[in-house]
Amino acid sequence: MNVISDKAIIGKNVQIGSFCVIDEGVEIGDNTVIKSYVELRSGTKIGKNCYIDSRVSSSGNCVIGDNVTVRYDSILARGVKIGDGSYICPKVMTNNLNTEKEQIGGAHLGSNVFVGTGCVLQHGIEIGDNSVLGALSFVNKHVPPNEVWFGNPASFKKKL
Repeated sequence: MNVISDKAIIGKNVQIGSFCVIDEGVEIGDNTVIKSYVELRSGTKIGKNCYIDSRVSSSGNCVIGDNVTVRYDSILARGVKIGDGSYICPKVMTNNLNTEKEQIGGAHLGSNVFVGTGCVLQHGIEIGDNSVLGALSFVNKHVPPNEVWFGNPASFKKKL
């Protein structure tokens, strides 16, 4: 059983799995697949031809571009933006609060970004187009375009 607001906008040929919660103000583009146990809070916008795997949660006001994959059990904090063609591996976590519990806004990822399994993306950072973040990295700084970063904390490794 799904709970889908009648004020959500769902495109053509969208597939929605079981036990999903889709709030009012959510927009899902054409030909997108939403797997089971997904929660999309108000203001989340998902582009065309996306794949949102099981147990992905959006805190709301997130923007996901076209042709984006977000894998199993990832958390998209309020205000996260993901550019076209990006790939988010399983169990990626973002946040939007600083240590004073002030909302700074979620990470902004450019186009064609690859985020490895288990990465944590700190609030307010920007990840440039075509960048790669290695698995299990803690990313707390802006990452320029076309670079590979990994580690805890993540640091520059090479240019692409």
